[in-house]
Amino acid sequence: MHRHFDDDIGQLMEQLLRMGAEAEEAVMSSIRAFEERDVALAERVISRDDEVDRHELEVDQHALELIARMQPTASDLRVILTIMKAAPEIERIADLAQDVCERVVELGAEPAQKKPDVLPLARAAQKMLHDALEALSSGDATLAREVIARDDLVDRLTEQSFREHLTFMLEDARNISRSIRCTFVAKYFERIADGATNISELVVWLVEGNVVKHAGAGDAPAQ
Repeated sequence: MHRHFDDDIGQLMEQLLRMGAEAEEAVMSSIRAFEERDVALAERVISRDDEVDRHELEVDQHALELIARMQPTASDLRVILTIMKAAPEIERIADLAQDVCERVVELGAEPAQKKPDVLPLARAAQKMLHDALEALSSGDATLAREVIARDDLVDRLTEQSFREHLTFMLEDARNISRSIRCTFVAKYFERIADGATNISELVVWLVEGNVVKHAGAGDAPAQ
């Protein structure tokens, strides 16, 4: 019975990681769409909005069924709870990638501005997400802690982006509309990094049993 339960938990984790891969693909596509002002790509990302939402519901339902059917041990329950807490973080990240793409559609075919540059922030957030999902997959608490530590860098990049866009708007009123949208994009990527931080905190809790609360993160996972 326990081996069968282990298989069920493994399948549940695989569901979550597939959902994570979809969210990461959405984030990477949103970065490319923003960098290249690719409206068609942005619209494709937006059109896939329901997929990750549906998968989150499937993960949640599967997890609840396991709890009801198997009455898991404390260690097994910790795995299931980690999965249930990580799923909405991943779903929120996918939603933020779609928010980026909505701003890309609004920017239209307008050429990307070289300064201020949101891309370093975007790429840092995407790397955090990639490593958070890798830590989740492998149960690597050390990597998870490295991701958590990187959140401060993303916060600094976000503040820098806001200051640069404010200066850009003050220099020329014609820059206001574009810069406001780019400021929203920067905030979305900061929140993606916060989501990666939250996932990493869950990994530390899963592996070590320690509750980690990073002061720089926007939303810590509920305990």
